Formats: sequence, C-alpha cells, structure tokens
Amino acid sequence: MFRVFRGEIICFEQDVYTVIKMKTDLHPSAIEAIGNTPLVDLARITRDVDGRILAKLEYFNPGFSKKDRIARQIIADAEASGELAAGQTVVELTSGNTGTGLAIVCGIKGYPFVAVMSKGNSVERARMMSALGAEVVLVDQLPDSVPGQVSGGDLELVECETRKIVKERHAFRADQFQLESNFRAHYLNTGPEIIRQSGGHIDVFCDFVGTGGSFAGCAAAFKEDNPAVKCFVVEPEGAAILAGVPVTYPNHRIQGGGYNMLNLPLLDPAQVDGYVTVSDRQAIEMTRRLAREEGIFAGFSSGANVAAAIELLETSFDGQTAVVLICDSGLKYLSTDLWE
Repeated sequence: MFRVFRGEIICFEQDVYTVIKMKTDLHPSAIEAIGNTPLVDLARITRDVDGRILAKLEYFNPGFSKKDRIARQIIADAEASGELAAGQTVVELTSGNTGTGLAIVCGIKGYPFVAVMSKGNSVERARMMSALGAEVVLVDQLPDSVPGQVSGGDLELVECETRKIVKERHAFRADQFQLESNFRAHYLNTGPEIIRQSGGHIDVFCDFVGTGGSFAGCAAAFKEDNPAVKCFVVEPEGAAILAGVPVTYPNHRIQGGGYNMLNLPLLDPAQVDGYVTVSDRQAIEMTRRLAREEGIFAGFSSGANVAAAIELLETSFDGQTAVVLICDSGLKYLSTDLWE
C-alpha cells in the first residue's frame, strides 16, 4: 500500500514502511521547460523501408517549435555579454516560430518584443505571438507573391522593415540569421540530447534549412561524437540554391525556409555531405502521413525532413538510422490547405 505525504511516497508492507523520495521537476518559468523533447521511432512510416527514422518532437517546446531553443540562447547570450540592457526592446524578423519563442522568453524576462513578419505566413503565428505579448508588424508581400508562399523577395521586405524598427527604437536585434547563439542552442543542447536519447546510433541526419542554425549545430555535435555521421541539407524542389541549382520555383509552399539565400553564415559547408530536394507534394503528403500513421501533428518542413530521410534510406543508406527534427506543430497551419 502506498501513501503520498509531503512530497514523499510512503510504502507500507507487513507493518514496515519505506520512505521513497519523489523526484520533482518544478520549473521556475516556461523558459526552463524548453528542450529535452522526446525522440520517437517512426516505425509505422518506415514499415516498408529498410532502415529507421528517429524524429525529435520539437513541438513539445512551450512555443511549439525548435525556435524556442534559439530564443532562449540569444537572450541569455546577449544578457551575459551586456549587449541587451534591462527593459530594452528586442526586435526580430520571423516566419512566426522564432517570434513565438522570443515572445515567450522576452515576456517572462520583461523585455518588450516586436515581431516583424510577412503577411504570407499563416495567420495562426501572428495571433499566437500577439497573445504572448508581442507587438506584431505585418509586412505586405511583393505584388507577384502568393499568400502562404513567402519568397526571398518577400523576406527582403521584412528585413528592411526590421532594420528600420531597430534603428527607430534603439532596439536589440535578435538576428537569427547572423548570431552564433542560433548555432550554440543546437550544438549545446539539441544535438547532445539526440546523441544521448539514441545511444549514439546515428548514421545520417537531414534537416530543412532556414537560417541553417539547427542543421549546423546538430551536425557539429554529431560529427564531433562520430565523424562517420553524414549530414544532408534539405531544400524545396525548384529552390535549391544552396545545392547550386538555378531557382525556378521561389514561391514554394514549405514555410520557414528555402528563401533562396546564399549568405547563411551559420552554415558551414564542411559539415554538409550532400543535398536533398523535396517537392511541395512530397512534403504535404508526408506531413499528413505523420499525423495519420504516427500521431505526430506537424508542419510542412517536418514532412519535408521525413520525406528526405526516406529517400536517403532507400538509396545510399539502406538498413541504417536517420535522424530528423519535427520542427513545429501542425496547429500553426490550420488556416492553410495543409489540413484540407
């Protein structure tokens, strides 16, 4: 028989009792709840594939995406270096996920936060950031852009507006494309977590690239642990500029990356063992399969990662283990036709 008393489990057996100390995981804030997300074996998706895919469920973070990690790291590093003063405004351009993470971290720590985002991103993201206390500035798309399909040109408009706001408000720019904190968040945390959770049994890693931070950080951690691990950049079909392919489809559907940007300082070419392109159709179909077959409700880029991993297992890495990130939650795409 068991009883719980003042945080201890009391076990009574034949007039003898044993006190078992209970482990408590009480966090002082949601910031400490960021990270240590589950790693799941996609055994149903891979039932007809010779190999395994291990998926890191990053939507278990408080802001439902991997970007919570970089938000925490950027603010912590800026505080430590003195670049961010108490009460100073923080500003960053975002497709919604980094902005959500920054809204959480800044709200808890008392920094005003301004998120600058293209109107081409899903409306759920803007609403979530606003609910979390962020000031959201939405920037019009280019005349030939399609809603829900943010191009590199659209992102340039967001960048211009971001720089303007930073200057006007004497703000700290939480620049996810430039700051090493983005890399550090994944090198110090995400990568080592996956190594520990998988027992180090990793053969290949593939990741859809936006800023390049999660790819670079995880790839560095994996190769440091085991130089034999191969790491592949995932890009949209028709917008694989990093692979050196001419861009023919800048308005792809996979939100959060594939912006046709060659200047990604966080991305170390020495860490890249190859490139995989994924079509809109492949990403959407795989995202829907993840929901139906694995109970994993994710977004476009997560489907792209899994589709790329399957391609690798069916070609050069048969019988081996691939690792992917499930970047964010499908809840952020309910206004799109992903879930029609």
